[in-house]
Amino acid sequence: MATSTVPAAARVHTEDLGAFVVASPSSFHAAAEIARRAEAAGFTHLDEADAWGITPGGRYVVVRDGSAVAFTLPADAGATTPFTILGTHTDSPGFKLKPRPTTGGHGFWQAGVEIYGGPLLNSWLDRELELAGRLVLLDGSEHLVRTGPFLRLPQLAVHLDRSVNEGLTLDKQRHTQPVWGLGDVADADVLAALAATAGGGAGVDPAAIGGYDVVVADTQAPRVFGAGGALWASGRLDNLLSTHSALTALLGVAVVEPVETMSILVVAAFDHEEIGSESRSGAAGPLLEDVLTRISGALGATAEDRARAFAASFHVSSDVGHAVHPNFPERHDPANHPVAGGGPILKINANQRYATDAHGAARWQAACTEAGVPSQEFVSNNAIPCGSTIGPITATRLGIRTVDVGVPILSMHSARELTAVVDPWYLSRAMAQVLKG
Repeated sequence: MATSTVPAAARVHTEDLGAFVVASPSSFHAAAEIARRAEAAGFTHLDEADAWGITPGGRYVVVRDGSAVAFTLPADAGATTPFTILGTHTDSPGFKLKPRPTTGGHGFWQAGVEIYGGPLLNSWLDRELELAGRLVLLDGSEHLVRTGPFLRLPQLAVHLDRSVNEGLTLDKQRHTQPVWGLGDVADADVLAALAATAGGGAGVDPAAIGGYDVVVADTQAPRVFGAGGALWASGRLDNLLSTHSALTALLGVAVVEPVETMSILVVAAFDHEEIGSESRSGAAGPLLEDVLTRISGALGATAEDRARAFAASFHVSSDVGHAVHPNFPERHDPANHPVAGGGPILKINANQRYATDAHGAARWQAACTEAGVPSQEFVSNNAIPCGSTIGPITATRLGIRTVDVGVPILSMHSARELTAVVDPWYLSRAMAQVLKG
C-alpha cells in the first residue's frame, strides 16, 4: 500500500492506538486508561459500591479490577430500550510475577514468573521488558506500578547450542526467568523495586505490600514501517487494538459527533480472556450482567422488560484474528484468505467457537457497507482447530445475539505483533456504524 493510499485519518487513529498501548502495559493500566479517556470526554465515574444515579442522556464508566465498562443512554431511554454492546478484552499473553519473586544465581538477579496464557515464548527473548500491574497494601489501598525497561530473557549463545537453528525448545520453568540485576541475591528485592515506582515515583513501603498482580510487558515503542508506511508493529495488539477501536467508536458517536441513538451504547473491556475468562472481571463472570441489570433497574425495568431489552440487543465481540501468513499459506482455509489491509474480518465457526450466525453476519456486513469499510471472512482450516474469544461466553450468559469480528494480524501471541495501518481504523469505523444503528 503506497503512502498516498493510507488515509491521513488512519494514521491519526493508529498513532493514538500507539499511545493507548504505551499507557496500558497491564490490564489494570488499560482499564484505568479507558476510564481516564472516558472521564475526559465527560463520562461520570461510577463506583460499584455506591448507589448509581443513572439518568437518560447520561454517560458513565465503571472499573472492576482490570476490566472497564463505559456506556451512554439516549435521552429517551426507557425500561425496554435495547443495548448495543462492543465487547473486547484488556489482557495479553505473557508472564506474571510469582510469589517470592526474587531469585537468581551465578551473579545475576532474576525474577520468578509463571506463564500467563499462550505466549510465543521465543518472541520474548532478548527484549527489554518491564514489570507492570498493581500493588495492594495492607490498608487495602491500590497502586498502579510500572518499572520501565527493567528485565531481559537472555538467549543461550549459538556457540553453546549448535543445534539451536534446527529447533529451539524452551523449558517453561528453567528458561523463562528474566534477569534484572547483578550481585548477591541476598541484596535483591523485586517488590522493593516495584514499590519505588508507585505514586508516579513517590513510592510506598515494601513492607506494607499485602498482595500484587504484576505482569511482564515489552517496552519497545509501537511503530509504522515498510513500503509506504503501510505496516504497524506493536506489543499487546491482542487485544488492545480492539479495545481502542471500540472506545474510539463510542466516544466518537457519543461526544465528538453526537448521534441520537435508539439503544444504550456499551463498551465492555474484560480481563482474563487469554486464560478462559472465568473470573469476577472476565467475560464468563457477572460484570456485564451486573452493569446491564443496574442500568435497567435505574430505568424502572421489570424482569419482563429486561428480557425484552436483551432480546432486541446486539453484541459485537471483537478480537484480533489471523491474516494469511505468506510463508505458511497452507495453514489457512484454501478459499477464505483474509489479508492485512483488507478490512476487518467476520469470524465464523461451525462449532460455535465464534458466536456469529446469519443474522449477526448480515448486520455486521450492513454496518461495514454503510461505513464504506471493506470486509473479509475468516474460517479455520479444518485440520487446525480454531481458538475462541468472549463472543460465545457472552451469548451464553445473556442470550444476546452476538457476532465475532476482528482485525487480521500476523505474529499473534508474540511479544510484538503486526497489522496494517488501515485496519484498526476500518474496524473502529464499522463499530461506530453499529453503534449508530
